[in-house]
Amino acid sequence: MRRRRPKKQNVYAFIDSQNLNLGIQRMGWKMDWRKFRQFLLDKYGVTQAYMFIGYISENEALYEYMHELGFLVVLKPTLEVSGKPGPMVPTDQAAGKEGDDREKPAVKGNVDAELVLYAMKELPNYSQAIIVSGDGDFFSLAEYLEEQGKLANILTPNWQYSSLLKQFESKIVRLDQLRKQLSYHDRRKK
Repeated sequence: MRRRRPKKQNVYAFIDSQNLNLGIQRMGWKMDWRKFRQFLLDKYGVTQAYMFIGYISENEALYEYMHELGFLVVLKPTLEVSGKPGPMVPTDQAAGKEGDDREKPAVKGNVDAELVLYAMKELPNYSQAIIVSGDGDFFSLAEYLEEQGKLANILTPNWQYSSLLKQFESKIVRLDQLRKQLSYHDRRKK
């Protein structure tokens, strides 16, 4: 009689890049995306890491870089919105543009719907899912995945995540507590 091998776990991560990037920047650091992708693989066995980002044409090199690191980059069209300053996507760690102090319109590319859509479309393909965001808009997705026995963890950028996610406290991992392990250090500045 042949012994059955246990089925390999497929773990998918669904990453709200704006929530992650802004959340860690508020804490005064930048994510090293190479380290983060490796962390997802080593710690959680993430086989597919979907990175949802609002599309800005000037960031093509960043999107290619993220893809090279092993992220499946899903781009969402963006809109310029006046009155709300703030970056849209993870900043390219090599870029440091200075000089132009004029207020630029904020770029809005809400990726929440795409993230939920992909999580549901891919549901048959993964055994466990990780949501990377502290946004309460993902409460229903987390609740559904939990009911299906497929919610592995919710990785939040810091302690300021939505109170709607508190019911998943045992599955929440705060990335600010992993700053030493995941932060970007520009070696050229020394």
